[in-house]
Amino acid sequence: MPDVVTIGETMLRLSAPPGVPLEAASHLFVHVAGAESNVAVAMSRLGTSAGWISRLTDNSLGRRIYSDIRSHGVDVSRVLWTRADRIGTYFLELGRVPRPGRVIYDRAGSAMAMISPDEVDWVYVREAKVVHLSGITPGLSPSCRTLVARAIDEARAARIFVSFDVNYRALLWTPAEAAAALGALLPKVSILICTAADARLLFGVEGDAATVAEALRARFRPEVAVVTDGVHFAAAAGARLFQRDGYQVETVDRIGAGDAFAAGFLHGYLTDGVERGLADGAALAALKHTYYGDTVWASAEDVQRLISGDEVWR
Repeated sequence: MPDVVTIGETMLRLSAPPGVPLEAASHLFVHVAGAESNVAVAMSRLGTSAGWISRLTDNSLGRRIYSDIRSHGVDVSRVLWTRADRIGTYFLELGRVPRPGRVIYDRAGSAMAMISPDEVDWVYVREAKVVHLSGITPGLSPSCRTLVARAIDEARAARIFVSFDVNYRALLWTPAEAAAALGALLPKVSILICTAADARLLFGVEGDAATVAEALRARFRPEVAVVTDGVHFAAAAGARLFQRDGYQVETVDRIGAGDAFAAGFLHGYLTDGVERGLADGAALAALKHTYYGDTVWASAEDVQRLISGDEVWR
């Protein structure tokens, strides 16, 4: 059984070539993209076994997603299939300072949005060490909100860790809607991951990464509250506070860097605690910036080479 099970929607990302606006693009690049599957793929590549649960349409697009994630060693045996719905997509125009990036979602009525919690193999979920979820999923539909609540309750009943990345998406719901829904879920999670910007927008928490981490832990009482603020990272665990700075990067594509951090943190945390989690998370997030697409193709060796400062390619 995998050590980590993730649950969530994965879409197809259709992106214009760098420097080309969507309205002028003559062709689009296709990538598989989903926060929870990004985490599963990254963890599998680092050497932590991972499984991914979702609901896909049984057509060429669904099979593309399935085979792509499986190719990285992720267990996709509990993916649900349907012929009734559709695969979600999103269109991406990569920005360059000072021009922001642009995302257009086309995901309403997707196969994952129509999932029933009763379809999920909860026995499989309860046998993991960690269940990883994100705040994207409850924003998709009422049934997905019920699914996330059920996943947390199943994990707690089995006495396994619940990892939750707030991952707010303004195109899915308002800050007030997200704050109300997530506020009921977060007191039940073990590991809370949040950006400083999301903490400020949703929960009114101001300050640097360390201040926000301590405030979120005091408010929601997870075992560990982890906060990212640009290249600054902090984790509050018990009475201890851990901090780490990231790395200078030459950005090719920043999409998925937060998922890479979450994967690196979980891998490091399961391996050797919070401090190792921050180190691996910061390194993997930096490496993600150097890959085009949502997937971080780095290995555990790549992460350790960056942490150690070894610039020699072997």
